[in-house]
Amino acid sequence: MWLTEPTQPGISRSILVLRVCAALSLALIIGCKPVSDHPIGTPVTIKAPLGLPPVPIPPGNPPTADTIALGRLLFYDKRLSQDNTLACASCHNPQIVFTDGLRFSLGVGGKTGVRNAPTIVNAAYTPFQFWDGRAASLELQVDGPMTNPIEMNQAHDVSIAKLSADPAYRDLFQRAFGPGGITVGRVENALASFERTVLSGNSAFDRYQYGGDKTAMTPAQIRGLAVFIDPTKGNCATCHTIGSHDALFTDGKFHNTGEAVGDDGNFNDVGRFHETKVAADEGAFKTPTLRNVANTSPYMHDGSLKTLKEVVDFYAGGGNSNPNLDPEMKKINLTGQDRTDLVEFMRALTGERPPNVGPPQR
Repeated sequence: MWLTEPTQPGISRSILVLRVCAALSLALIIGCKPVSDHPIGTPVTIKAPLGLPPVPIPPGNPPTADTIALGRLLFYDKRLSQDNTLACASCHNPQIVFTDGLRFSLGVGGKTGVRNAPTIVNAAYTPFQFWDGRAASLELQVDGPMTNPIEMNQAHDVSIAKLSADPAYRDLFQRAFGPGGITVGRVENALASFERTVLSGNSAFDRYQYGGDKTAMTPAQIRGLAVFIDPTKGNCATCHTIGSHDALFTDGKFHNTGEAVGDDGNFNDVGRFHETKVAADEGAFKTPTLRNVANTSPYMHDGSLKTLKEVVDFYAGGGNSNPNLDPEMKKINLTGQDRTDLVEFMRALTGERPPNVGPPQR
């Protein structure tokens, strides 16, 4: 079993008063000197499990014990949402591999999103975040859902005011970042540092491929791996990459598989084009990792495929035709056994539960 998420009491203080206090505090801070969002503690090393490379760390936000612990608190705090009902963990629930099991996530007031919530497990390795890559770092990624009107729907000044009203948070932010109070940048850095610790490896595949244990995978899974990497069969590893020493099972790039083509032949979601405005990017989405994929249904950017068999069948069929279809998307001749073995191989990608990422005790 993975972990459960906590409840978080609502706040009792007036939002209007909190906004005023936050604004006055910010004015005083700005009037004195710029506030640094750089952690002040001793950087710590985030240990990568078997099968994963060293964790990339941005120079402006080296993880410390204090920022990681603070980010973990924030990740489960429902006060970051407008009505105090949603936390980051509501859509990225550790009990189900940091997803929510829904086709589309539910925001404040029951508002429905338009894309499937991806897992944040191993998100530390991808250069772009979100299906369309609109955030170029984890720091920028954590900012989006908090202010998105169909997600947490809360202005930054309100979030800062709520947190600043809590003496425990004021102390924790000072310990992690030094004087200067609570800022949006510090919230982003703390959350990103925590998310970089949400790693999962040491799967049956990792033990087989990198650990020297040739009994770790079943015969069906070994056959599935052969189909997966064979360019004349599955050709899956072209985008879901496997290296000689580690495997992310994503190239971090954007591809058009035709999944976004509607019944009328037009794109119902333009994907990467929304950010780049490059015509060739229309209908392209980021390659998701396949690690833990057996536990992250439903699948695709729109959650339209419920099972791994449906996913295999979709790719074997060459996707949906459109002018931007990726050249690697071609109909492939897979037997029923090939397809079954591919699904079994993907089950071998289920890794260990990351430690120290569940709801913290306060």
